[in-house]
Amino acid sequence: MAATKEKKSVAIIFGVTGLVGRELAKKLIFQSCWKVYGIARNQETLVSNTLLSPYYNFISCDLLNPLETQKKLSLLQDVTHVFWVTWASQFPLDTQESCDQNKAMMSNALDSLLSNAKNLKHVSLQTGTKHYVSLQVQAPFDEQKKKVKYYNEEFPRMSKSHNFYYALEDLLMEKLNGKVYWSVHRPGLLFGNSIRSFYNFMGSLCVYGSICKKMNLPFVFGGTKKCWEEPYIDGSDARLVADQHIWSATKSVIVSTNGQAFNSINGPSFTWKEIWPIVGKKIGVIVPQEMFDGDFWYSKAMIEKEHVWEEIVEENGLVKTKVENLVNWEFLDALFRFPFKLMGSRDKVDEYGFGVRYKTLNSILYWIDCMRDEKVIP
Repeated sequence: MAATKEKKSVAIIFGVTGLVGRELAKKLIFQSCWKVYGIARNQETLVSNTLLSPYYNFISCDLLNPLETQKKLSLLQDVTHVFWVTWASQFPLDTQESCDQNKAMMSNALDSLLSNAKNLKHVSLQTGTKHYVSLQVQAPFDEQKKKVKYYNEEFPRMSKSHNFYYALEDLLMEKLNGKVYWSVHRPGLLFGNSIRSFYNFMGSLCVYGSICKKMNLPFVFGGTKKCWEEPYIDGSDARLVADQHIWSATKSVIVSTNGQAFNSINGPSFTWKEIWPIVGKKIGVIVPQEMFDGDFWYSKAMIEKEHVWEEIVEENGLVKTKVENLVNWEFLDALFRFPFKLMGSRDKVDEYGFGVRYKTLNSILYWIDCMRDEKVIP
């Protein structure tokens, strides 16, 4: 009974099975003052020992179903902090349908919580650095983007873009109406471990490497020369993003900056040319002398390789996954051929005192070890 009384903060994590959601749950449960509700449509297959805590409760819920959401969430009257790290991927990004669907999910959840969770203190929303760009809207922003080296949090929205990030920010402002504090967090390329994430870079990279190793294929980088040789995107370690969510939700300095957004990025820039051979060595593949191949497309080279991954899983006694649980080949193709640089500034978050940083190479190597420990990859 005494232990229960120590739980002064109660978190609800929407998207608890995702890259950042898993880290958030583990970090909060590890701290003695938190009780955690984890929300996702499907139960997590990768259950760490941390999540076996009596202070963690998983709730399966389809947030697009308002009646189900109301029934399950209205009972959670002790919630003090909301962490929104989920999104619906059924529709293409930059579409009105994507905006409507993601807004409906959050609206259903907030409607169910706000009228019952009387001690709610903070809502933490995760979006991404794609807040700053649009592949659909070009002029008049093309010239402006050419002049921008690092995007800061005050960079204007793409005025004609159907970006669901904007819809969620506006919905929070409307629903909370100054009565509950909130913050926004914008990671870049996320590094973490999940089998339920649509844009799973580590899963895609490691399955690709594992197939190369199994079939004695060269571990090449397929993309543009600029993406290969120049810093092109920020890395965001899931541990760092989770730490920033918790920092913004609990630090008193944020009270005076209600509704602020913060880039959630590792810090030091990197190039794929520098880290590719080291990652290849870590995975144990053949790293050719010429690693760059501008004509190589993952979605073409890896087609019909599903059976190879199934053999790898069986031979190594891994968690039962299919390629689609971990991989998005089209995502890799797009990432390594991105038409412009997407790099953010850390000036604002550093100024407010958030000092967590990671080198991207170290992040990737760390998550390879984690995925091996959890028997996701060989």
